[in-house]
Formats: sequence, C-alpha cells, structure tokens
Amino acid sequence: MDLESGVYENHVKIVDFVQKQSWKTILTLAYQSLGVVYGDLSTSPLYVYRSTFAEDIGHSETNEEIYGVLSFVFWTLTLVPLLKYVFIVLRADDNGEGGTFALYSLLCRQARVSSLPNCQLADEELSEYKKDSFGLAPEASFAARLKSMLEKHRVLQKILLVLALIGTCMVIGDGVLTPAISVFSAVSGLELSMSKEHHKYVEVPAACMILIGLFALQHYGTHRVGFMFAPIVMTWLLCISTIGIYNILHWNPHVYRALSPYYMFQFLRKTQKGGWMSLGGILLCITGSEAMFADLGHFSQLSIKIAFTSLVYPSLVLAYMGQAAFLSRHHAVENEYHFGFYVSVPEKLRWPSSGYSHTGCSFHTSSRIHGQIYIPEINWLLMMLSLAITIGFRDTRRLGNASGLAVITVMLVTTCLMSLVIVLCWHRSVLLAIGFVFFFGTIEALFFSASLMKFLEGAWVPVALGLVFLTVMYIWHYGTVKKYEFDVQNKVSVNWLLGLGPSIGIVRVRGIGLIHTELVSGIPPIFSHFVTNLPAFHQVLVFLCIKHVPIPHVRPEERFLVGRIGPREYRIYRCIVRYGYHDLHKDDMEFEKDLVCSIAEFIRASTRHEEQRKDEKMAVVGTWSTHADGFLMSEDTVDNVDAAGTSELKEIKSLVKKKVRFVVPESPKFDTGAREELQELMEAREAGMAYILGQSYMRAKPGSSLLRKLVINYGYEFLRRNSRAPSNALSVPHVSTLEVGMMYQI
Repeated sequence: MDLESGVYENHVKIVDFVQKQSWKTILTLAYQSLGVVYGDLSTSPLYVYRSTFAEDIGHSETNEEIYGVLSFVFWTLTLVPLLKYVFIVLRADDNGEGGTFALYSLLCRQARVSSLPNCQLADEELSEYKKDSFGLAPEASFAARLKSMLEKHRVLQKILLVLALIGTCMVIGDGVLTPAISVFSAVSGLELSMSKEHHKYVEVPAACMILIGLFALQHYGTHRVGFMFAPIVMTWLLCISTIGIYNILHWNPHVYRALSPYYMFQFLRKTQKGGWMSLGGILLCITGSEAMFADLGHFSQLSIKIAFTSLVYPSLVLAYMGQAAFLSRHHAVENEYHFGFYVSVPEKLRWPSSGYSHTGCSFHTSSRIHGQIYIPEINWLLMMLSLAITIGFRDTRRLGNASGLAVITVMLVTTCLMSLVIVLCWHRSVLLAIGFVFFFGTIEALFFSASLMKFLEGAWVPVALGLVFLTVMYIWHYGTVKKYEFDVQNKVSVNWLLGLGPSIGIVRVRGIGLIHTELVSGIPPIFSHFVTNLPAFHQVLVFLCIKHVPIPHVRPEERFLVGRIGPREYRIYRCIVRYGYHDLHKDDMEFEKDLVCSIAEFIRASTRHEEQRKDEKMAVVGTWSTHADGFLMSEDTVDNVDAAGTSELKEIKSLVKKKVRFVVPESPKFDTGAREELQELMEAREAGMAYILGQSYMRAKPGSSLLRKLVINYGYEFLRRNSRAPSNALSVPHVSTLEVGMMYQI
C-alpha cells in the first residue's frame, strides 16, 4: 500500500471513530489516551500543595488556609479542564486536529487572514478546507463585519499571528519545564527515607538520569509510548484516589465541606495578598489541561472526554481531598516537605507509589513535543534545556513558578482564539463570545497576575524561552515573506519565455529538470539567471512548488496541481504539491513516481479539449495510487550496476537502480501529439531527473535601518544556513542536485 495513502487512511479512521459509534474502539482510545494526554494532570498532586504553601501563606489551627486551597483546586479543576476544555474547546477541532495552530488555521481559512504568501483560490476547494458545519455568515451580521475588518487591516492579522506564535512558544516552554518539575517532584519522595545532607546529593543526579531516559524514549512515538504507559497511569490514578479515600475516612470525613466556594472567599479575606500570590501554586493543578486539546488528533473527542470524566477528574479530586484531610489534622510544620504528597501516603505504600510516580512521569512529552513526528535534534535540545533548568533551580517552588506561567499563558491564548472561533466559525452570538472571554478570561487573568508576581522567582524562564522562540519564528517568517515578495516582483514574464520558441533559445538535453520555486505563478528569476550562464536545459521542464496549506491533511487524490506553461511542444509544466501541517513527505523515489505520474495523468486528461494556448490552466491530480483507471507504472530493477565503493557511487547506483515505465491503457484514445508527449516524458524520466534549487543570499538594501540589517543580514541568514534545505526535505540525492546562487537585496 502507498505510504502516503496509508497515513491518510489511518488519520481518517481515527477522525471517524466517533461517527461509527464503536464503543469498543472508543474505550480503547480512551484507555490509550491515559498514557499520552493525562501525564501532567496525573502527577500534579505531587507538587501543588507544596508549591502553594511554599512561603506566601501559613497553615493555622483553624484550617481556613487548607480548606480554601482545596476549594480553589476543586473549582479550578471543574471550571477549566472540565467545563472549558471538555465541553467547549474540544469541539473546535480542525478536521480532527487540535491545538493553538488548529484554532489559528480555522480562523485563517474562515476570514482569509493567513500569513502564508502563496495562497490560491484553488486551495479553498480542498475537501478539508472548510468543515460542513461552517457556512457563510449573513452580510449584516457581526461575524461578517468582524471578518471584513480582519481581512482589511494588516495590523490585526499580525496581532493574530503573534498571538498564535506566543501560544506555540509557551507550549514548547512548557514541554521543557513540565518534565523537570514532574521528575523533580517524584524524586523528592526520597527525602523521607534519608537525611537532608544525603538527599541533596542524590536528588539532582537521580532527576537528571530519569530525564535523560524520558527523552530517550521519545523516538518510539506517541502511540507506542501511550500504549506502554497507559496501564501505569491508570494504576497511579487508582492508587492516589484510593489513598485519598483512606485519608478522608481516617483523618477528616467532613473535608468535603471545603468544596463550597464559601471557603475560597474566606481564604482570600484572611490571607489577602499572600493568598493571591499563592494562586500561582494552585494553578499547577491544571498543568496539562491543554494536552487534551493539543493531542486531539491522536484520539477522538469522545474518548478524551470519557477518560477525563470517568477516571482522571474523580481520581484527582479524591487525591486532593485526601491530602487536605491529612493536613487538616497535622499542623506542626517540622520541615520543608511537610506539604509534599508523600507525607500523606501511608508509610507502607510510600515506596510503591514513589516508584509509580517515577515511571509515570516518563510519558508526557511524547505527544507534547513532536506528536507523531520525531526530530532528534529538537528532542535533544529540549532535553538539554530541561536538564539545565533542573540543575540550575534545584527547587520545586521555582520550577512551579516557571511552569505555572507557561501553562496559564497558553490557556489565555486559547481563550482569545476561541472567542473568535465562536463568532467567525460557529456563527454564534457575539454576546456568547464575550461571555466566554469574560468568564474564563477573568479566572485565567487572576492566575496569570499571580504567576507574573513570581517573575524573579523562576517565572522569568518561560518568558525568556518564549521570547527566544518567538524571535526565531518571527524572523524566519519575516524573511520568508520578504523573499517571496522579491520573487513576485522580479519574476520573469511567461511571454518572455514563449518568445524564445520551443527550444527556449538553448540546447535541450535528455532528462527532466525540476526547478524548485516558491512561486505559484510566473517564472522565477532563478531560471533566467541559470539559462543566462548555462545555455542548456532538460527536454522536460517542471517548475515545482511545494507549499503548505492551513489544514491538517491533504487527501492523496488532491495532492497535485498540474498545469502546462505555453503550448504542448514546449514541454514545460508547473506542478504545485500541497501538504497539510500534519502530512508526511515521501522519500525521493516515491515522490518522483507520483510527480511523473501526475504529469502523465494531466496530459491524458487534457487531450480531449487541448488547444494551443499561452495561458496556464491548472488541474487537480492525485498520486499514482489514486488512479486505478489511469496509467499503470512498472519498475524495472537494473542489476548490472557495479559495486559502489564510495558514498557518491552508492547514491548514483540508487538513482539508476529503478526505472519507471508507463503502461498506457488501451481504452482511452490519444491523438498523436499526446502520445508523443507521453513518450517523451517516459524517455526523459528514464534518462534521469535533476533538481535545480535556488540558493538565495539576502541582504538589506543600502540605507535600511539598523534593525532591518540585523534581522535580514544576520538573523535570517543564520537561520537559513542552519535550516533544513529543500533537497533534504525532498530526500534528494546530492548527485541529482544543482544549486544556483543569487543575491537578493530587500
């Protein structure tokens, strides 16, 4: 089976699970989600009370503080993860995908505020571009006016982009901080079994070793890691809920009264500023709530809802109630770990529960960092950052302050974007959107202000990380847009190309030449620069544009947009390959096969109404596996290639090892010109395929501001030199690549 088709079919199956109403499948997904989605939430009892009572508030005999904290924890868990995410935000999926960029992509498609420079009207005809529930808002409605305002004002579009980037940067920062605090809190259980002098020499090395093992597991992928740790998480949740019930019955059966909101007001009235600042520790009880939405693409709405409401939520509530019941009968604070989770665990169960927490904290970064795509360099970079923060802080309190600010920032971004989705995509009343922002925004703003007050006590870390990531992302986006604008302004006219005649004024040699360009129309300036210096080119020219559209997946049958540039005898084509932001790129052999077959299918489809015209007509063509009635393709293996002794010879051998041939069905009737065109395409493919890549060097124009020079000459150029080249993205062998350099002044 074709790899790309198989990946897309698996995605469609996951998205359609709920529609099929297979309870066995839904329950299986709910079980597997425990090992991927709920790691952060499940381990939060390890450090919430300890971070809350770190220094801002005390623990008096009246128990007003502990009851108030429990009330805050309960209602925070109920309003944010349960009400906001489970019942509202999960419905705002982007064709089954979730997360900050899923919301942003919904808004981009609905209001046409995408910052991608090469958007086309043809992209809006993709099957997944607009969901069935989306319709056109009435022209006189507030949604239509808001849409028009967003489309007209570039400033609002940039604000929307920066908001999405901030949320994404904070998710990355949370992916660095959460492993550190989870592992460090789990290791803190050792302090009950050894002296303080010995513990400080064991705590950090043990946490670092567990972190290294955690990140080393990431290459196994989301589903393997989730399936491996789902039983561990389930056992952990059942364990802490059982311990919670025991503590409630043994120490304080009336602790349930603290669930009343009355105790929150009593808590704030008594503690005042100290209680407000302690909200930064209470906030940690919802660490990981965003993962329910971010990991939606791996599971389904119903499976995530079932797992949370039936197991995760009640287990956490019982755990926090049990810990509060224990603390309500123990007021003597003899050491700094008095409020730690393991103190409330019966002594016989401390070592088993500590072992489960050590193991259970080794799964939560799998989906958060890379989803189904594993990038080793990014994984090890995040590991080094997490190790550095762990070694630098060595303190649960400061780690909690840092993690809390990252978590609440992501939630605020989600709230803002969701309010726009409610109006623009769901076409609901603006009053509903305002009520959503006011209710949840007020709660999150309260936590955000408390976390921000701890800026000098660790909360500066996510801000620093976010600024670095945001700067890198924005510089790359700015440079990419400016480069595209330069290409558009300096593109070569098609009339110039047609004026050169069928041979385009140069020698045409055998083979296919793929000219990589970001343009979706016109001739890139790199081509004229190339033919000016080297007056020879391939018999078949293909201007290849690989673009990403703001949807999760592009169906294989809609992957290619193919058109002809000039008359048939010129043998010049334009091919636009469209990928969603969760699509996987194929290797070079599969890609070349799909590309050549798509051109052949375009030739066949255009023979019936072919005219000698100079305009460009694009047609949607799928991958070769989607054309059962089209061209059959056979691969002949060449066995007479000598053994290669060097890596370059091995690459050459891999290029000539397979030859793709077309088997034209007998049923369609082709005219002579179409058969000649197909025959020439087949011969060119067998002769070889060369990738011509433009290597642009950007410089700011003379007289530009100092900031512009720094961004273009140093920032963007540094990122360009150290980013993955197009040849690597396409898995192109080096012997098939020809790079043409140009200097851009923008």
